[in-house]
Amino acid sequence: MKLILLTCTLLISVLGISQTHLSLESYGPVYDIENPDFKVDLNQEFKAVFDVASISDSKENRNRKFETVARYLRLHQVKELENNSVKAALVIHGSAIFDLLTHEEYSKYHKQENLQNPNYDLLSTLTEHNIEIILCGQTSKHRSISKKGLHPDVKIALSAMSALIQLQNEGYALINF
Repeated sequence: MKLILLTCTLLISVLGISQTHLSLESYGPVYDIENPDFKVDLNQEFKAVFDVASISDSKENRNRKFETVARYLRLHQVKELENNSVKAALVIHGSAIFDLLTHEEYSKYHKQENLQNPNYDLLSTLTEHNIEIILCGQTSKHRSISKKGLHPDVKIALSAMSALIQLQNEGYALINF
């Protein structure tokens, strides 16, 4: 009986550790603002589409523009409010495509053996929180990057322009960097 209990405890611990990468907590700071002058009604639907066209500043660091999506979620999700709804999409084009690569392709792109894409876990976490990651199909073709070279959760659209227009027509506010 003790062996079964010990095995179950160990299994739960291992599973708990393996799930920590799906937390948004490690993706940038979010600060409490006491008594803001501009009051935001968090009891509403927030829908934003983030337009990102540039690669990370460093091959060892996550794309800060991707991290902003995680911060957006954390800033606006308030469990106590019944009508609170937070949705987001990430539309990628231009050089930002290289931050969507698999580890192997990221390593090849940067010409550094065994280099891991620092954005990979963040992308997984965002999709786990129902964020759509949409890549411009024109960028994909222009850069000769196929779907198999990308993070598996990336969706390819006709173009970034088309995706941005469609999402805005669906009520998403454009957040452009």
